[in-house]
Amino acid sequence: MKIVMLSWEYPPKIVGGIARHVEEIAWALAKVPGLEVHVISCDFPGAPAEEVTQGVHIHRVAPYEAPGGYADFVHWVHQLNAAMHDRAQALIEDWLAPKRKGATKKDPKTLGPKEAILLHAHDWLAYFCGVRLKHTYKLPLVATIHATEHGRNKGIHSDISRYIHTIERELVAEAWRVIVCTKFMEGEVSYALNASHDKLDIIYNGIVASKFDFAFPSEEMLPFRARFALPYEKIVMFVGRGVPEKGAQVLIDAFPKVRAQYRDAKLVIAGGGSKQHLIDQVSRLGISQQTLFTGFIPDDDLLRLYKVADVACFPSLYEPFGIVALEAMASKTPVVVSDAGGLPEVIDAEVTGTITQTSNTDSLAWGIVRALEDPEGARLMAENAYEKVLSVFNWDIIADQTNAVYERVFAEYQKSDW
Repeated sequence: MKIVMLSWEYPPKIVGGIARHVEEIAWALAKVPGLEVHVISCDFPGAPAEEVTQGVHIHRVAPYEAPGGYADFVHWVHQLNAAMHDRAQALIEDWLAPKRKGATKKDPKTLGPKEAILLHAHDWLAYFCGVRLKHTYKLPLVATIHATEHGRNKGIHSDISRYIHTIERELVAEAWRVIVCTKFMEGEVSYALNASHDKLDIIYNGIVASKFDFAFPSEEMLPFRARFALPYEKIVMFVGRGVPEKGAQVLIDAFPKVRAQYRDAKLVIAGGGSKQHLIDQVSRLGISQQTLFTGFIPDDDLLRLYKVADVACFPSLYEPFGIVALEAMASKTPVVVSDAGGLPEVIDAEVTGTITQTSNTDSLAWGIVRALEDPEGARLMAENAYEKVLSVFNWDIIADQTNAVYERVFAEYQKSDW
């Protein structure tokens, strides 16, 4: 079966968690016997337009230019989808060409037996090309909903949000089946996007734990750590965008309370994007000397930062899953999270990490200080977390679960009259 996976971001173009998810699930699916995986995504400077990596066929396209430039982000998304559609269409036409020999016209409806081709769209940003391909070629479409506009914004409050929300609902309606990453998201997609529960499949996200298995001797580790903190300081790290739902502002508000109880704590906030509002907040609280903003940090450095951190903290206000928590777990770094969204499904309280109350700075400070003051207890939970990564959040297991959805969809598709 040929899988055409549609995603607006794919490494090295990384905006959020979708890029990593699509990359790593594609790698795992490519190892499943009988699957041929193609990813259609956006181009990125220096990245090849066509390549095969880890068995995955990657096709990167540039959004079509618009006279006078793009009116807004949605306009850009439409132009990207048009380019993605045309690249995917070229692939599908090549695959179908042998079946069309002797046909009087190019008409997908005359091809006879249904082709083993399945479309998989990731979030609303791939809706337009996915649905157009579905109807042109009468192919089954699977969708993964990573987050919702309603959840990100605690409701729909603007015209642009209303538009995105409508497209999300259309994607759910058009999809044969819908994959969500947690029970929390099952409830949200059912409520906000009007999806019936019997159309939804819960499949957790995963992580390639082996990427943390590298030599990091003290002669390399100590100078690296010195870039972020003094030898006696304990690193409390956060990685993520500066958007409100990720909760960096809550962590900053809680940090003076952490420092009041543990004077040697150092806050390290990693990641690119707009963070001036967070820098201003740190300044107002008088903790600039105890806080470091790294800006964009390369993957190799991020992996090492996890290893030298004493605590990884993710106090999200809205979190469908929390891949950053998985990264901390895979690196065996003690993790403190909020109880927002799907995080309590990722972290088992008091077993694999510490769960605190969302938006509660007292609770968050308690969780961080507890991990710093009881390093042995934190280490034991980190070991448990690593075992859960291997046994639950394992891409090979997740690929088998995803393939089971593909097989179910294609079996139903073969029996259908469309």
